[in-house]
Amino acid sequence: MSGCRDLRALRIRHFTAQGVVKGVQKGWGYTSGGLWQRGPAAGAKGLCGALRVTSPAVSSPQSCPVQTMDPEVSLLLQCPPGGLPEEQVQAELSPDYDRRPLPGGDKAIAAIWESRLQAQPWLFDAPKFRLHSAILAPTGSQGPQLLLRLGLTSYRDFLGTNWASSAAWLRQQGATDWGDKQAYLADPLGVGATLATADNFLVFLRRSRQVAEAPGLVDVPGGHAEPQVNVPLHTLSQPRLLGIARNETSAGRASAEFYVQCSLTSEQVKKHYVSGGAEAHESTGIIFVETQSVRRLQETEMWAELCPSAKGAIFLYNQVQEVPPESP
Repeated sequence: MSGCRDLRALRIRHFTAQGVVKGVQKGWGYTSGGLWQRGPAAGAKGLCGALRVTSPAVSSPQSCPVQTMDPEVSLLLQCPPGGLPEEQVQAELSPDYDRRPLPGGDKAIAAIWESRLQAQPWLFDAPKFRLHSAILAPTGSQGPQLLLRLGLTSYRDFLGTNWASSAAWLRQQGATDWGDKQAYLADPLGVGATLATADNFLVFLRRSRQVAEAPGLVDVPGGHAEPQVNVPLHTLSQPRLLGIARNETSAGRASAEFYVQCSLTSEQVKKHYVSGGAEAHESTGIIFVETQSVRRLQETEMWAELCPSAKGAIFLYNQVQEVPPESP
């Protein structure tokens, strides 16, 4: 089956920043019910609210085995059907979960950062949570079902380790020195959401070409455990964690993927998006795909335009999101 025929079977609405309807972009087909596009940042606010930082104990924890879905992404953890609400997810923050200093010191990280700033002076450093491990409680256990072990890292360290030309070697060396191939990597925990509108569309964003990671590709709304939205918080349901995926193009950086229901229609979301927001510069367009079509997304040309974290989010949505959360 050709990609063009698949796309005609999907309902995809894509808006530029100016709200101009485009019939064809990068080979995508167009039908009267089909392809549209929009412009700066919509998303799912307050996703980090699903991570309650405490020092919990989970009885008889079990690590979820890694599964591979696509060469660019692997599945670290898949939550039970319907996902996990906030009260079922806890995080333990400790310096024990920080990355290890690089062999020979961290001067290479500083050099990479200075080089990046010269090429992209708009970049700025910021603290991030580092995912060390995720532990899922056995089925039927009482209390929180998932424990996230977190350290602290930074955006600078992320570019200087996960995105360094030496990243593959660092993973090999981490496995040799510490029995953990991620030991020397910053691994900031990304956050994404499959955001569903009231008229049954999922929201995607076209990433700006000025961002350091996955420029120009299509992503789900999200960020690094901080808000990236222009949709009112009261229109969003409480997020439910679907699972955690690893981006293998950035040396296994993990992203927690959520499901969020919005009480606004896609047209209303578009209006909020085009009005801009605090992080509007990070995207250049918004895309809507009918929820019933998402299971077939991997068969279409659009799949190749998704960044790895978005592929992980869609895979988890299709596997886990069977029970919708409460309405906002």
